[in-house]
Amino acid sequence: MLQNQLSTLKRLRGVALLIACMPVLHLMAQKTDNIGLAYKSKTMAERWELGNQNHKGLFLITPYRPVYVTAGRWSSSPNTKPTSENPFYTLPFRVNYNNYEAKFQLSFKTKIAHSLFWGNGDIWVAYTQKANWQLYNDKLSRPFRELNYEPEVFLNFATNYKLLGLKGRMLGIIFNHQSNGKTLPLSRSWNRVIVQAGFEKNNWQLMLRVWHRLKDDVDENPAIADYVGRSEATIIFNAGKCQFSSVLTHSLKLKNGGRGSAQLNWVFPVINNLRGQIQLSEGYGETMIDYNHRQTTIGVSVSLVEW
Repeated sequence: MLQNQLSTLKRLRGVALLIACMPVLHLMAQKTDNIGLAYKSKTMAERWELGNQNHKGLFLITPYRPVYVTAGRWSSSPNTKPTSENPFYTLPFRVNYNNYEAKFQLSFKTKIAHSLFWGNGDIWVAYTQKANWQLYNDKLSRPFRELNYEPEVFLNFATNYKLLGLKGRMLGIIFNHQSNGKTLPLSRSWNRVIVQAGFEKNNWQLMLRVWHRLKDDVDENPAIADYVGRSEATIIFNAGKCQFSSVLTHSLKLKNGGRGSAQLNWVFPVINNLRGQIQLSEGYGETMIDYNHRQTTIGVSVSLVEW
């Protein structure tokens, strides 16, 4: 009886700590400053500092991808036995993961060179970290199920042209590394060269990416591009105080319709500066360890930084 009560107390304490941190983190990110992570960009030109009129300075930390904290995320099919096409990277037993877990994402970028190549090119470095935490799984002592690390280096160019009614705002090439930092048999990683193009019109923004995976000497996840994809489209619509966005990936293979994923996000005001988010995803590759595992997830978050 006493052990059960202590277990319940620990669970409630963990939930209370996570919830208590949300508004504090949010207020830290939502100061009235007009630069850095606190700055809310309204256009692609502002977010990526396109042109000298939007340049904020070098080595200033600014938003990259959304930053959020999810207290409750539900999965239709937890990946209890991660597998790989490489048999040395397949877990030989199952782990009793819960359907419910916490999740958070941190992401930022900084410009390290400005106005290169006749005044149009910038070099950026970026970092994104995503964590999936089995907060409600006291039987496994609430482990972090997966941590993903994603550093990137960009060469980005400001552009000014029209395509199908959209204004082409930027074009870039990226070196991207993504891994989960684990050892055999759960290690997952890949390196990519990505080409991106950004467009916008009124309250709409569109980012298109295609990539080529670089070969690894030891391939931990040989078919990752066939599941996670070789292309990505990020669509953003700012509707007053709300933001709607989707991130769509596809393998660019027509067999069986191809594989990939879809993530839908709705960010909405709650009270004062506090903003909430509902995130729905379906498909492959929610995390590196899940690259070839299909699931549907839904989560409710505090949104600290949007697109």
